[in-house]
Amino acid sequence: MTLLPHDRYCAEIAHQVEQLRAVVTSGADLSATVPTCPDWTLEQLVLHMGGALRWSGTLVRTRAAENIADEEVPRGDGPETPGDAAALDAWLAEAGELAVGALREAGPDAKVWSWAEPRTAGFWARRMAHEITVHRADATLAAGVPYEVAPDIAADAIDEWLEIVEFMGRRSKTEPPLRTGGSLHLHATDAAPELDAEWLVEGTGEGFVWRRGHEKATVALRGPLTSVLLAFYRRLPLDGPGLEVVGERELLEFWLERATFG
Repeated sequence: MTLLPHDRYCAEIAHQVEQLRAVVTSGADLSATVPTCPDWTLEQLVLHMGGALRWSGTLVRTRAAENIADEEVPRGDGPETPGDAAALDAWLAEAGELAVGALREAGPDAKVWSWAEPRTAGFWARRMAHEITVHRADATLAAGVPYEVAPDIAADAIDEWLEIVEFMGRRSKTEPPLRTGGSLHLHATDAAPELDAEWLVEGTGEGFVWRRGHEKATVALRGPLTSVLLAFYRRLPLDGPGLEVVGERELLEFWLERATFG
């Protein structure tokens, strides 16, 4: 699997920050519950995302050899005036600038602590690009505004999610999200052929393996790439517009219930 260039991830973080700021300043109710993260309000979601950018940016800037405490992250807890959209917007903008600046200055190979391999700044560029890509979807669903994401980012986000689920399964040694012999096929129906936006996930005795490609499976999830991404991340229902499930739906539902950060 080939990663996107480091600067592509950095540019996407900057772009997604701008898009999330547009939600904050759109007049949306910051106290509204986020449907896909019901424990959070829209404001809390933005605080989480901005805090993650400041935390990862601090890790990279300091070339941290181990995790850092919350109190070591400058202004990591949010602006001084809660509920103020303008203050939240400025705080988020600064968080994005700090993270992207640190990542670009470091380059992809700089050694930095992370909770998974590789322990480099490149890990954080990719992770934060996809973290904000998905959380901006949460924000748009809460605010009722349209959502789009670039195809290369959406496809790489699915790759990364499969890697995370695989890693967490090895670390926690919990029941695999896919039975032995069962298989999932994700098929983005609107992607350009050169993007190869299809995936096969196969259950094994110890977990699962996956690869890009068009192959028969026990169950298939078909639809536009953005919708497939969001459904796979449990941000859209399987019966969402444009989505189609073919085969053993229960197998896909079990995967979605079990496939988490741990």
